[in-house]
Amino acid sequence: MLSGNDPATTNNRMELHAAAAALALLEGLLGPCEVTVHTDSEYLRLGITTWIDEWVSRGWRTADRQPVKNQDLWRILYRLARTHKVSWHWLEGHAGHPFNERADRLAAQARETRGSGWGIR
Repeated sequence: MLSGNDPATTNNRMELHAAAAALALLEGLLGPCEVTVHTDSEYLRLGITTWIDEWVSRGWRTADRQPVKNQDLWRILYRLARTHKVSWHWLEGHAGHPFNERADRLAAQARETRGSGWGIR
């Protein structure tokens, strides 16, 4: 499993980074493919499935004309999501879903490490 740590960031940025890192890894190993992303982040799911096309059409601005937050990561994720055929599925966090529980354990382990970076576990 891929996990990472960046003590100087936000939860939303880590959610975006994790999805982008996974899609980039797939792209590098397999090329374009069909993939299902499960996430407990509505910010990630709604952003990539509902909001992003409007942001792009407005020059990466929100409906109230403010710059999109985390635009650097959204741009990367947008490109990667268009490379693959991605299904985005929301699941409730901390509700016993095995993959979500595994992701939470990996995130907790990564928080305990010193420094920052990503690794395969």
